[in-house]
Amino acid sequence: MEITIRRILLQDAPVMAKIARQTFYDTFTGTCTEEDMQLYLEQYYNLPQVQAELSDERDMFFFAEVNGEPVGYIRFMEDYSSWAEVKKWKSLELKRLYVIKEFHGKKIAQQLMDFYQDYAIKHQYKCLWLGVWEHNMRAQKFYGKYGFADSGHRHDFPIGNTPQTDNWFWKFL
Repeated sequence: MEITIRRILLQDAPVMAKIARQTFYDTFTGTCTEEDMQLYLEQYYNLPQVQAELSDERDMFFFAEVNGEPVGYIRFMEDYSSWAEVKKWKSLELKRLYVIKEFHGKKIAQQLMDFYQDYAIKHQYKCLWLGVWEHNMRAQKFYGKYGFADSGHRHDFPIGNTPQTDNWFWKFL
């Protein structure tokens, strides 16, 4: 299976929105009410929102593709708005990394993560960071394999009216 990684373009927005909605739903269904989930998906993964994000040159979106078909994606950006402390270093936030459920276990997430880290090294970032849901042990273990550690910092990440908390993980290069 050949996996390629390519920048997501504005014309890819409908496909991007569909994959983003599906992978978020598959990851977090059952952690909130269905009503909260649907409201969240409509707010953050609607076509105009995805188009706006893809239009920002600083916002880096990449598909992982198998045989030319998107099966996952990664989003990262130099952004200090959520966590000012990391502004001490040139830092790159991993905002999203999702793979379609049917492709879990096929090393796609690893290739996306390698791509992110290679990008950070090439562009001389000193700190990589991300938020991960406090109960998503699978993701925490995955990031731990890449040298990320829990920073001890937390932030609220509600889905609608359902309170949830993310742990901020970081890694220094």
